[in-house]
Amino acid sequence: MGDRFRIGDHVAWNSEAGRVSGVIIAVHTQDFDYKGHTRHATTAEPQCEIQSDKTDHVAAHKGAALSRLR
Repeated sequence: MGDRFRIGDHVAWNSEAGRVSGVIIAVHTQDFDYKGHTRHATTAEPQCEIQSDKTDHVAAHKGAALSRLR
């Protein structure tokens, strides 16, 4: 993830339901538990937790899946 994301960034990603946008609420640089599963994250490849703009759903994605919105 060359362009680092930060808490508070507004981002978008593709889901099964189509294009979704939301705000980053956490950035993980170490493995973490997410909905009962271990998600792998490193300093070089962090994972972000994002809260959807339209729902309270929280998703976790690598930076490569995200694009920053203005």
